[in-house]
Amino acid sequence: MKKSAFNISFVVMLLCVVASKLNAQAVNPGALQSNPWTVNELLQPGILAKMISSNQKVRIYNIGVVQDIKGAINVGAASKKESLQKFAQAIKTSPKDEMIVVYCGCCPFDKCPNIRPAFQLLKAQKFSKPYLLNLSTNLKTDWISKGYPLAKPEQ
Repeated sequence: MKKSAFNISFVVMLLCVVASKLNAQAVNPGALQSNPWTVNELLQPGILAKMISSNQKVRIYNIGVVQDIKGAINVGAASKKESLQKFAQAIKTSPKDEMIVVYCGCCPFDKCPNIRPAFQLLKAQKFSKPYLLNLSTNLKTDWISKGYPLAKPEQ
């Protein structure tokens, strides 16, 4: 009798754990997303800031709705079909071995609707040096608060 009560308790506990995991994924749909980039394709903000300051050649695309980093080309939110098409046009004539950095920075990576479509496009187009700027929290926290270069606002 004690053994069967233990088995029932164990099964109930196991079901509770599974249910809580499923609930966490339902609340946080980003937890189910896979990332098309590797750890080596994440570019640290300080490195890009130094590249910009030293005038190194790098193409930077803002594929979100946040403020532009100095030198970035804003194509709009890549989660929208028109913006993703605009991005595809912008990179169409770029050499496949050119370094291309994309960023959004609207929200943490697991919630961002823009970074995956843009990065998947770079992969599909066979770019050999695609990078995602590692703004894992957001642009304000990971770039602006560190004093890294921003584009001057248009007047």
